[in-house]
Amino acid sequence: MCCIYVVLLIHVLLFLVSFKFCLGEPVATAASAQPLSTAAVDTKDAPSSTEGEESKPRFTFQAVQPKLESQWREVDWTEAQRTSLMKTVSSYKPSCEEVTRARILLLGPVGSGKSSFISSVQSVFDGRVINRAMVGSSSTSFTKKLQSFNIRGQKGEAPTGLVMCDIIGLGDGEITGLTLHDILSVIKGHVPEGHKFSPDQPVRSETPGYVKSPSPEDKIHCVVFVVDASKILTYPKGLSTTFHQLREHISDMGVHQVALLTHVDKICSEIAKDVTQVYKSYTIRDMMGKAAALLGMSTSYIVPVKNYSSDLDLDVNTDVLLLSAVDHILQYADLYFQDNTSQKTQFR
Repeated sequence: MCCIYVVLLIHVLLFLVSFKFCLGEPVATAASAQPLSTAAVDTKDAPSSTEGEESKPRFTFQAVQPKLESQWREVDWTEAQRTSLMKTVSSYKPSCEEVTRARILLLGPVGSGKSSFISSVQSVFDGRVINRAMVGSSSTSFTKKLQSFNIRGQKGEAPTGLVMCDIIGLGDGEITGLTLHDILSVIKGHVPEGHKFSPDQPVRSETPGYVKSPSPEDKIHCVVFVVDASKILTYPKGLSTTFHQLREHISDMGVHQVALLTHVDKICSEIAKDVTQVYKSYTIRDMMGKAAALLGMSTSYIVPVKNYSSDLDLDVNTDVLLLSAVDHILQYADLYFQDNTSQKTQFR
């Protein structure tokens, strides 16, 4: 008799399970508990295996990914803010009597968006999208030599006190075409404008145009690392070692460093439609953390940007994001001047 009751109970349970499945409530199984795909799952709470933590997949599709209720960094997305930032940048003067322009060096992997950032910033002041710094699209660096771009003010205005320096991109885990010595020589102000880098011919005192006694104006006053948000997870491991090594040597020279996280519109469809969502995105906040780990710096030094690449017209919100990044950079350049002014005062 007991056996009959057991059989009946099993049939009832099977019926209930089948009924729930028909109603659209799938039974939790080992297979259904796995992420559907990398692109479809929100990875905010799912650290990669390299972080040594167990994945916690969430069944949240990117198309309906929840956003933060408020911005995790306050930005005023208005025309007035754009105008204010343009005035701040165009009127900038280094807080050092010996220097008239702050020289900023951009360093990053091939295709990270260094040249695009320079062109995008100049586009804001020109009032139209231009490509001042030649931009390539191949896997090899388009920029081969040291090029300095003095950011021009609006039409009729004098050039700004900002110079952005572009050099060959970093390669796969190694400094391709550049040596650590060459990069440090650029920062110290020894490398002449237009110098073409070659791994077989490092910069030395015999190099044509070599600046033996660089003035404060010749030196780099802030270094900006540039990384592509859409490639953070695929960069070779050796690249992180390169960044850490660079940061250690540059810090020893007393030069501050910040970073740009480019191509944020490629990893978040919401930002591609509306850049004002950048500081409400879980995806961007998570990627900022990964960029910080790659570079070996706090996220407070990193700012996300969207360059003008395929665009033909300017956008107020994109301008605000770009100009905010420039303002961030100039603050750290000024720290360099303040630090060096303080040191000179102490030894007088």
